[in-house]
Amino acid sequence: MLEVRQDALEGFEAPTVYRAWPLPSMELLERPGEISITSDEEHRFRSRTIEETLKSFKVEVQVVGVNTGPAVTQFEVQPAVGVKISKITALQRDLALALAAPSIRIEAPIPGKSVVGIEIPNSAISVVTLREVMDSEESDTHKGKLKLPLGKDISGNPIIADMTRMPHLLVAGSTGSGKSVAINAFLCGLLLKHTPEDLKLIMVDPKMVELIVYNHIPHLLSPVVTELERVVPTLKWATREMERRYKVFARYACRNLESYRQLARRRADLEPMPYIVIVIDELADLMMMAPDEVETYICRLAQMARATGIHLIIATQRPSVDVITGLIKANFPSRIAFAVSSQVDSRVILDGPGAEQLLGRGDMLFMAAEASRLVRIQGTYVSDREVEKLVNFWRAATPPELQDAAPAPAALGPSSARAALLDGGKSATPGAEPAATLPEPPVADQPAPHATPSTPLSPSNDSDGGDLRFTPPAGGYLTDAEQETLLPQALVLVRQHRRASAALLQRRLRIGHSKAAQLIDLLEQMGVVGPADEGRSREVLPPQDGASS
Repeated sequence: MLEVRQDALEGFEAPTVYRAWPLPSMELLERPGEISITSDEEHRFRSRTIEETLKSFKVEVQVVGVNTGPAVTQFEVQPAVGVKISKITALQRDLALALAAPSIRIEAPIPGKSVVGIEIPNSAISVVTLREVMDSEESDTHKGKLKLPLGKDISGNPIIADMTRMPHLLVAGSTGSGKSVAINAFLCGLLLKHTPEDLKLIMVDPKMVELIVYNHIPHLLSPVVTELERVVPTLKWATREMERRYKVFARYACRNLESYRQLARRRADLEPMPYIVIVIDELADLMMMAPDEVETYICRLAQMARATGIHLIIATQRPSVDVITGLIKANFPSRIAFAVSSQVDSRVILDGPGAEQLLGRGDMLFMAAEASRLVRIQGTYVSDREVEKLVNFWRAATPPELQDAAPAPAALGPSSARAALLDGGKSATPGAEPAATLPEPPVADQPAPHATPSTPLSPSNDSDGGDLRFTPPAGGYLTDAEQETLLPQALVLVRQHRRASAALLQRRLRIGHSKAAQLIDLLEQMGVVGPADEGRSREVLPPQDGASS
């Protein structure tokens, strides 16, 4: 294959500095408060109480270590020779009575150690803030692509999880246990480190309470889905996008999204392909509405979407077998269980007991896909004020293609570039090139808060029957002056390549998706580029005799 040389373009000077989205500062987050530390005297008293209580039941043990965490303290108990572990676990309630503890949890034995762990709640629970987890050394050294700040373990060490290795996450817990706060902490952790070019979000919030605050940030592919009838078309779009990405990977001999992104750094004609995280805040409502379709699309995405960079975070407050079915559990190896009311619910989530003994207020058990044991973590807390600051930062952020232009009035909704593709590659508007831009979910452009969308939705004529089409606002169309300026530059640019796409024009000319797609269509009318096909870029046709150059 011939090497493509990127010669200097004639007729204009390209900016030498690439403009990128600004990232928020950690100063937007609240500083950690005072940490309540349990005294050594209290540790010695509890250690002596454990040894004496078990000794009264003729069980000889010795406390050999103490691990103090934000919410619980773990006492490492070493049984004497000949003592069965079952004798210690059978005395769980007697230990709780002697220690005057609301509940205790026994981990017998601790994996990798010849001791039994007895976890006792602290007298005061320390709040784990998002800033202290994201500012920690563990977060800086973690090499994950999509970092989730889970919280701190029973030893007080920050725990960071990688969404790309999970690859999907199931969160369950009763009302008030900290489930929604954890979802907000995960989203804020992603928004702190990723720009809209690197990460896109789809949020489903049937409760219309928790995720509405994230409306109008540039990371969203569509407004937060609150109507139940829009959930199935959204999941159907995500499935089609996953299948489209697999076709693109096969065309360029890429195994997964990471290898494709490495190839895209060397080739300017490849479309940008960000990660997509789908967050569903309440699965039970969806399973009551359309259990068969929701389960089918969720399982298909969970089975296949990992390599394409599409990941799921699903939460529910009703962990029953009719909501978290066997198929869903089989495709979600990474799970988080907050406090639940019964051992039956704990077994549904974790396939074992333990969640019914949690304290609530962020106390959780984390089951990682690659780990062999449960990890008890005090979850990260993020306040409404922190979420509001972070959301306002991204709403006011200036897109890279507008940073050199005159300042425009701040708009809450996304630009008209979001009206790019529908139905897995069919453009909803004439003059848009499906191969060049990221497809958008089948929903309308974001309306102002508490307002009616300016463009009505109407069912499409596709055989699927569930998609919606819309017409984008006119703010993203080329003006006559822009067309006269940009079209000759685009003509010179595509002549230098054997393939041309709107993504190439967007990067080189520093314009938006919509305008780049319109330039491609104008070049097609001039006979410079070929028609759109199933590929991601178009062929540059040789100049004809008498054709304008």
